[in-house]
Amino acid sequence: MLYCCFPATRQLLWLLQQKALIMSKGTVVLAYSGGLDTSCILVWLKEQGYDVITYLANIGQDEDFEAARKKAESLGAKKVFIEDLRTEFVEDFIWPAVQANAVYEDRYLLGTAVARPCIARRQVEIARTEGAQFVSHGATGKGNDQIRFELTCYALYPEVKVSLFIYCVDEHGIPVPVTPRAPWSMDANLMHISYESGILENPKSRAPADLYLMTKNPEDSPNVQDVLEIEFKNGVPVKVTNMNDGISKNTALDVFSYLNEIGGKHGVGRIDIVENRFIGMKSRGIYETPGGTVLLKAHLDIETFTMDKEVRRIKQGLGIKFSELVYNGFWYSPECDFVRHCIAKSQENVEGKVQLSVFKGQVYILGRESPKSLYNEELVSMDVQGDYDPCDASGFIRINAVRLREHHRLQGLSSTKQ
Repeated sequence: MLYCCFPATRQLLWLLQQKALIMSKGTVVLAYSGGLDTSCILVWLKEQGYDVITYLANIGQDEDFEAARKKAESLGAKKVFIEDLRTEFVEDFIWPAVQANAVYEDRYLLGTAVARPCIARRQVEIARTEGAQFVSHGATGKGNDQIRFELTCYALYPEVKVSLFIYCVDEHGIPVPVTPRAPWSMDANLMHISYESGILENPKSRAPADLYLMTKNPEDSPNVQDVLEIEFKNGVPVKVTNMNDGISKNTALDVFSYLNEIGGKHGVGRIDIVENRFIGMKSRGIYETPGGTVLLKAHLDIETFTMDKEVRRIKQGLGIKFSELVYNGFWYSPECDFVRHCIAKSQENVEGKVQLSVFKGQVYILGRESPKSLYNEELVSMDVQGDYDPCDASGFIRINAVRLREHHRLQGLSSTKQ
């Protein structure tokens, strides 16, 4: 009633609102972790005159999400979004990586690289919904993640601007989570945990024994193997059963989480590598990817069992290209979209069950079966001739020898002339 009765009050309120709008430089959606870097960015953006919406994605990391919410609010966030993206992370990003047998530079299973487009996709959706003109993140300019975040944002929201952060931590009273016990950088999600920087920057230095959080030391793992049966359809796991105790999981999130549990229990999936970053420098990283490692072994097996030889040869090349594109931040590029569609097409007959043992840091394939198998037991048998004529092999060999004979004849002529 006070607002209606006093025109001067209405005018004053209107002027204050207009002043606030003029002072604000716009709205930023900040990919927020609750850690030191993104908390400093939040404060800095506020000081620069931006309205800040923080966004925290739950992709399986061990995080106190409610504490992060309260921290963001206390530092001045206009809104706080906390999104559970675990299921879509598995279905939309991890499963395509499994189908591709995605491995960067022969060893890295891309746990961080596949997570970034998942996080950034939702960040862009929030930015559009909230009418935000800017997005921001806490990735360092020397790493790959700044590229991955920003390429995704520009691809999905071409008009967006990225708010870059240059700031020094000072008297703002933001809690610093780093302790002398863990002087390295860590990134965790459902697929893996990565460790780099700090004392790990010397590539000769061994990782401390207490660094690993997701996997046991294989020496300390159980002395009894876990025998699993993983069922695939269209190249992705649809069910996992532990043959030891009959436990079975059949949703995407449950399947992957259970494989993490079993793989981690047996110390599967640890690697210590030096890799080539997209920006041109080498970096040392330590990764543990238990569930992903189990799935890679199983998928390779069922794929070879069910896929035509020449199709698989082409698909192997596509898998390498996919891995490079994802590592370099091009998930939402036209070429990666094309490669993903080709890989998905190749998986139409990748169906069946793989039995394997997980034990002391290793995964051992025990057997496989499939209604789409290209394995012909009678054809391949050494005891049954079937409709294969061994004489055909002689002609096959002679035809393939023509090229070799001609090559060596030429080499012989060259050496004689010399």
